[in-house]
Amino acid sequence: MFARLARLLAVLAVLAVSSARAEESAAPEVPETMAERKLKEIAVHQRVLFADAAAQGKELDEAEFKSQVEQLTREYESLLRDNPKFAAGYASYGYMLWKISLRKQAVAILLKANQLDPDIPLVKNELGNYLAEEGKPLEALNYYLSAVKLDSKEPLYHYQIGTLLYEARDEFLKSGEWSRAAIDHSMQEAFKNACEMAPDRIEFAYRYAESFYDMQEPDWGAALKAWQDLESRAASDIERQTMRLHQANVLLNMGKPALAQKTLESVTDPALQVQKLKLNAQIVPLGAK
Repeated sequence: MFARLARLLAVLAVLAVSSARAEESAAPEVPETMAERKLKEIAVHQRVLFADAAAQGKELDEAEFKSQVEQLTREYESLLRDNPKFAAGYASYGYMLWKISLRKQAVAILLKANQLDPDIPLVKNELGNYLAEEGKPLEALNYYLSAVKLDSKEPLYHYQIGTLLYEARDEFLKSGEWSRAAIDHSMQEAFKNACEMAPDRIEFAYRYAESFYDMQEPDWGAALKAWQDLESRAASDIERQTMRLHQANVLLNMGKPALAQKTLESVTDPALQVQKLKLNAQIVPLGAK
């Protein structure tokens, strides 16, 4: 959990300043307020605290960490007591509470932030997460779409949409508002957007490539290219061989067993032999022609 927190807390820098309205963007830069300055200080404290916790890993002193989180909570509450209409403060506080699994408290704070300022994309995303976990995917999607509308360049928001459409596919179909083709298309476009917006995030590229397996009518040619691109970016030999396993699987789906078999011949790592044997078992009945 702490490792994930450390990666995500960088987002807090965005919340250190109140979200600006479009008409304000053209105005001269305004001086930083006391509330904004205080929030920046809290954000630094928070990043350091969770980064240290992540670095300690299993050696973390949980009692000490809990004490420091409580201190952080008091800092937020003091800030908001003095600035009860400071939307960015509520957003940052709610985000922190969510990441330490205080979900009910977090949602109450995030709703307050959304009430004060409906244009904070991270707040929309976190409220979408809550609704998704509560089994309300259609409502969650509306929040995710709002997050994308407010910040279309943030890959995480697109990734969330793709994940939601995949995981709650049956609920979207039951609603009567979505067809399977529409779900598949929107899901894959979301993963593709995330992949293209964050080319350094291999996990986004992997999920995009994987999404072809989730389609009712996949474009196997595009799938093959996606796995080949991933192979070219792989950091180790076992990763490259893993991508070749996927390529072989795609080639089988394309009706090309001979090419699939040739690709599998280059998969030699012992850790991948079980998957290789399973694919070979599919090639034999087809005949490697």
